[in-house]
Amino acid sequence: MYEELSRLEEVELREVWQHEAQDFTPWLAEDENLSHLAETLGLNLELEAQEIGVGDFQADILCKNEDDTWVVIENQLEETDHEHLGKLLTYSAGLDAHTVIWIAKNFRDEHRAALDQLNDITDDRVTYFGVEIKVWKIDASHPAPRFEIVCKPNDVPRSISTASINDWKTRFWSKFKDHLLSLNSRFNRLSPRPTNAVSFGIGHADFNLEARISKQKERIGTRLMIKGDDAIAYYHLLYSTRESIEEDVGKELEWEENPGKKACTVSLHKSDISPENEESWSDQHTWLAEKLELFDNVFRQRLQELDPSDYLPEDTDVE
Repeated sequence: MYEELSRLEEVELREVWQHEAQDFTPWLAEDENLSHLAETLGLNLELEAQEIGVGDFQADILCKNEDDTWVVIENQLEETDHEHLGKLLTYSAGLDAHTVIWIAKNFRDEHRAALDQLNDITDDRVTYFGVEIKVWKIDASHPAPRFEIVCKPNDVPRSISTASINDWKTRFWSKFKDHLLSLNSRFNRLSPRPTNAVSFGIGHADFNLEARISKQKERIGTRLMIKGDDAIAYYHLLYSTRESIEEDVGKELEWEENPGKKACTVSLHKSDISPENEESWSDQHTWLAEKLELFDNVFRQRLQELDPSDYLPEDTDVE
């Protein structure tokens, strides 16, 4: 029996994300966090765009659902207000979104009632979700975000079946884990989940490797994720040796600095692939395993030798 139990402490959102558009929206758009939201709602979300224009306004995040319909997400780090409710309806109509998600610190009763009524009077083609974002910690632990549903369609999942949407992805990664175990691969420690990507360490805290699948884009891929405060510096130091890296890989890579986001990426994809097609999983798993090993071999030592202080932005004056 535990002698002492700690208590959960709620963290003020602005202590974690100071700015809604510059901090929270890019954070939510990251694969891991978008997958967390999707699992909470029983959806399957794949990012299409951030800050997409709708007339004179900009929707925070636009996604595609499993059935190829649009999903629009509007964020607030404060209590809900009428202005954001109006924006939500504008984005829903302007983007022909079938799913509308409103995320806020707290929902006023009248705004919960508004979403409930919208779910009551609209047909099954359009669904509205209200979600509160909370952050918690225990003692000196890292803050942990949690999505809490406060409004949802009356008969969720309506036309969406969480099990049918997510089950094939869990099975895909489970079979991939079996494949990695059969190879005695260093990457076999993964937890199969209904997600578009699984992540692996590469010996450096600011980098991760990912194996990825995309039904909408019909491709699978491997990518190096560069994150943290020095992401831009690391990215440009690697990019300065692009020719050598691509020679070792044997392929041209996709280099994305992703200004405004919290991670830069270096990727290799195999297109015209249906990740949902179980008959081709063996070939897909073989390709992903080979490319993970290749990326590890090409990048691991290079990453250890990088020093972000060596990077000088083009507009830096050197005396």
